[in-house]
Amino acid sequence: MKRHLILILSALMLPMLLSAKESYKQIDNISYKEGGTAYETERCKLDLYFPEEGRDAPTVVWFHGGGLTGGGKFIPEQLKECGYIVVGVNYRLMPKASIDDCIDDAAASIAWVFNNIEGYGGDTNRIFVAGHSAGGYLTAMVGLDKSRLAKYDIDADRIAGLFSFSGHAICHFNYRKDKGMKPYQPLIDETAPIFYVRPDAPLFVIISGDREMELYGRYEENAYFRRMMKLAGHEETYLYELDGYSHGDMAVPAFHILKAHVKEATAAESRN
Repeated sequence: MKRHLILILSALMLPMLLSAKESYKQIDNISYKEGGTAYETERCKLDLYFPEEGRDAPTVVWFHGGGLTGGGKFIPEQLKECGYIVVGVNYRLMPKASIDDCIDDAAASIAWVFNNIEGYGGDTNRIFVAGHSAGGYLTAMVGLDKSRLAKYDIDADRIAGLFSFSGHAICHFNYRKDKGMKPYQPLIDETAPIFYVRPDAPLFVIISGDREMELYGRYEENAYFRRMMKLAGHEETYLYELDGYSHGDMAVPAFHILKAHVKEATAAESRN
């Protein structure tokens, strides 16, 4: 607990350590997939925010929430002017697309980042992936199911860290809804992040809202997820519960935890 407090305090101090003169640029609607359907072409775009004079900057790929049926890409305010490159990603949505399409788009966007980010001052050893709710689910799926990025010739273990903000560990509720299931009926199959528990995954940080205010036992499924990762031998799996914050409210304080872990991970990578 003491270590977690130190991490959060370090993140809060981070903006004071950054140069006030650093300028940032944003490029919107970059296509990360080519040659698909009209809907795929429309949705498979990302926004890129980066320090103009950045060198070897950490990159955070951000997936929006919306239950896999809504929402749109954006650059989180909490990640601006932090010395990061930030990538806000759109992906196809259900029911126009399948859940596998959603996951594949997430993988394709991460592959684009690995293949292109050095041209914007990024470092491929410092690519972190994060998202809230449905975005947290996509983060976990692409980071743990290695076949998703392998399709694009990227090893998922090259990701420096995964951050799931109140994401599912079991099958997504809208996927279960399509099967006629209720939100409180659990299911684990190949579309569930917990199906891919393994000891050799990247740093994995799970952040949940208050267990009494979260959706459908979201904290409890992630607590089980963390326990299984630990039992499998994955030492760098962390779970934070944000007391007093609901599913929708928890993202803002969660960014402090993300920034603390990014700072620690990049410092460790520099020492190595």
